[in-house]
Amino acid sequence: MIAIVYSGSKTAFWKIARDGKTIAECTMPGINPCFNDQKTILQYLNKKTTLINHAESIKKIYVFAAGASSEERRKELAETLGIFFRYSKITVKDDLYGASISACYNNSGIVAILGSGANCAYFDGKKPEKNNFGLGYVFGEDGSATYLGKTILKLFLQNKLPADLQKDFELKYNLDRPQILERIYKKPMAQQFLSSFFDFFLENRTNKYILEIIENAFERYFDIFLQPTLKRHPGKEIHFVGLVAGSFQDELRGIAKKRGLEITTITKEPIYNLLNYYSN
Repeated sequence: MIAIVYSGSKTAFWKIARDGKTIAECTMPGINPCFNDQKTILQYLNKKTTLINHAESIKKIYVFAAGASSEERRKELAETLGIFFRYSKITVKDDLYGASISACYNNSGIVAILGSGANCAYFDGKKPEKNNFGLGYVFGEDGSATYLGKTILKLFLQNKLPADLQKDFELKYNLDRPQILERIYKKPMAQQFLSSFFDFFLENRTNKYILEIIENAFERYFDIFLQPTLKRHPGKEIHFVGLVAGSFQDELRGIAKKRGLEITTITKEPIYNLLNYYSN
């Protein structure tokens, strides 16, 4: 029995399989080793009956997590999971590696992540090329759910949203300025808080103002992440992975078309392809 875990900073997706068939699955808060300590991750695990019931039967666990980009972080997360899954061999890679396998399998291509976070790299069929994009939600993540959350919150706090959206946002979240600033600057898990507002974009996806924010965010992503990667690897297939990319595929392809580019695949939930890859 094996388990596949694909975790952004907001959500970790788990699938447990035997002989290539899924027998159990669940979600939990993200297990980013940069933001979550051992105690917090173990608390998450101990709240999941699905994982408790299968913990002793799982022999291999493949984990792909945001924040696991250094050897130290990968080792740290593997050791934490090993406390809970005592009989499992645990392999930890970062989410970019997982996205690359999901999109390309053993082929080469450019892999563009647009989920709770953002990243981009050339994948040679074995590993992603190193880059300088991983700056976290304060300096980076342009185009991601976190970036969109920051954008909508700033417009709301400055009272710059159109009146109908301003009212809808206020009614949906019931948050005032002090509460928002406290959540961002004083309380933990600020990135998860910011990315949670992506739901507002999904619910208002036909609104022209919302679509303009989305398209501007994608333009920034292309300028900052994709075009520099394409410059180093011209002509390579482009694969997008993640919730934001999967939720706004038409808008994403439209931006690409304007730039004379074609997107080969868009994978909203990479864990399905990862399960297939490691099961076989």
